Amino acid sequence: MYRIGIDIGSTAAKAAVLDENNQLVYTVVMPTGFNGVEAAHRLADDLDAHGYDTNELPTVATGYGRVSVPYADKTITEITCHGMGADYLFGEDGLVIDVGGQDTKAILLADGKVKKFVMNDKCAAGTGKFLEVIADRMGVTQEELADLASQGEHTPISSMCTVFAESEVISLVGRGEPRENIANGVIESVVGRVASLTSSMASDQVFLTGGLCENDYVVGRLAHHLNRPVKTAPNARFAGAIGAALNAGN
Repeated sequence: MYRIGIDIGSTAAKAAVLDENNQLVYTVVMPTGFNGVEAAHRLADDLDAHGYDTNELPTVATGYGRVSVPYADKTITEITCHGMGADYLFGEDGLVIDVGGQDTKAILLADGKVKKFVMNDKCAAGTGKFLEVIADRMGVTQEELADLASQGEHTPISSMCTVFAESEVISLVGRGEPRENIANGVIESVVGRVASLTSSMASDQVFLTGGLCENDYVVGRLAHHLNRPVKTAPNARFAGAIGAALNAGN
C-alpha cells in the first residue's frame, strides 16, 4: 500500500509517496502561498490526479502548517520527520541541517534517531525566507543571487533580524555598493549564522536538506564555514515529507 507524507512549510508545500517497499515513487512541491489549508488541498488535487487517493491512503502531515491538512491521519513534528527523512536519504549518522523558510534546524542523528537538535530565532536573518526577500528586493532569482555572490567581494550584513537586514541591504544599494558584493554579503550572512547555530553539535558528517540543498554555491560556502564537506541528495528538499510518509500507517 502507498503511504503519503505532507510537509507544509512557510514557503513551500511538499508531498512524498512511498510504496510498500519504502521506495520513493512520487514527489511534488509547490508554493505554500497565503493559506496552508489551500496548499494542502492543492497537494491533494495533484496526488489524486496521479492516482494517490488522499482520502484512502495513510497520510501523515508535518511542517509549519501541519495542522492545516484536513485529510491527514495524524501530525508529527518537523524535527522527527526531518531526522527520519535524512536517515532514509543518506543512511548515515551525522548532522542534518535544514534551512527552511521560517527557521533553520540542526539535528544530530545517532543510530538513525534524533539525539539532539537546535533551531534558530524565527526573526534571525539566517533562513531561506531572508534570501527570498533580498533576491526579490534586488530583482533576481535565488539562483541568480548565488551567481552574483560568486563574483563579488564580501560586504558584511550585521543585522540579526530579516526586517533590519533588508533595510541594511537597501542602504548598501543606495550608496552604490555593487550587486555582486551585496549578494555575497547576504549569502555569507546566512551560511555564517547557520554554521554558528551548529557550533555545539560536533559531527564529521554533515547533510543539508531543504530548498537550499539544490544551490551548489550555498552548499559550498556552508562547507567552507563548517570546514568539512556537506552532503546533499537529489530529493533532500523532501526529507520532511519522506519522514512523514515513513510514519504513515504506523
